[in-house]
Amino acid sequence: IAAQTAKQVILQKVREAERDSIFAEYTGRIGEVITCLVKRMEGGDLILDLGTAEGRLPKREQSRLENFAPGDRIRGAIVRVEKTTRGPQVIISRIDPALLKKLFEMEVPEVYDGTVVIKMAARDTGERSKIAVYSKDRDVDPVGACVGMKGSRVQAIIRELHGEKIDIIAYSEDPPQFAMNALSPAKISRANVIDPIEKHLEVIVETDQLSLAIGKKGQNVRLAAKLTGWKIDIKSEEEKRAEIEEQMAQLSARTPLSELPGLTPALLQKLTDSGIET
Repeated sequence: IAAQTAKQVILQKVREAERDSIFAEYTGRIGEVITCLVKRMEGGDLILDLGTAEGRLPKREQSRLENFAPGDRIRGAIVRVEKTTRGPQVIISRIDPALLKKLFEMEVPEVYDGTVVIKMAARDTGERSKIAVYSKDRDVDPVGACVGMKGSRVQAIIRELHGEKIDIIAYSEDPPQFAMNALSPAKISRANVIDPIEKHLEVIVETDQLSLAIGKKGQNVRLAAKLTGWKIDIKSEEEKRAEIEEQMAQLSARTPLSELPGLTPALLQKLTDSGIET
């Protein structure tokens, strides 16, 4: 009995040590992209075989364009690790921007060797993504490198993401210029900083470019704002012109002195006596 008890205690401690080891290993790999095998489905979630541990791809971390079956091999980003009664469970995501960055690293040699850097990425999973890239080498075009010959490189990533459209944007340190680039494919007339503290920009476009700049259900401007980290207001040339005309009209309107706050009766009388009434 004593030997059996000792055996059970040892086995339990070994299992706990293995679980702690797996937990520590995958906690250190958060943000990494791995390839795993679909084992089974539980509700809308997919249970994955990672080799040394079990993974879960929750429904909320899946693209609505994708369908997987047991036996399929999929790529995903490790987003967190949870402790369960059955041991550590690694939570995998197919919607995390880290997956997009890793796919570009795998397809584009210039990204892999660090010549081209992906500064930011924003995703509307299953619909559209935007990535901002810049090159450390003047002779290397970052956008061209990521697109590839006749779009071969970016097309491979689009296939992996089941048809999700990808806009590749040239990164700029200048917020207005970066915002103008991020609103591609729309052609932007100009952009102005409204509030640098609150990170608020105003973008002016020609009327025929307004709907393209905003995008379907506001998708284009929403992704551009997420990519740049700035709040973006889009206005047409006509709207801006009307706004300026209204401001000018307000400036030219005459306000009676009696309506101005802070004027004492004595000062008001002096101004009126001098012929100043507005």
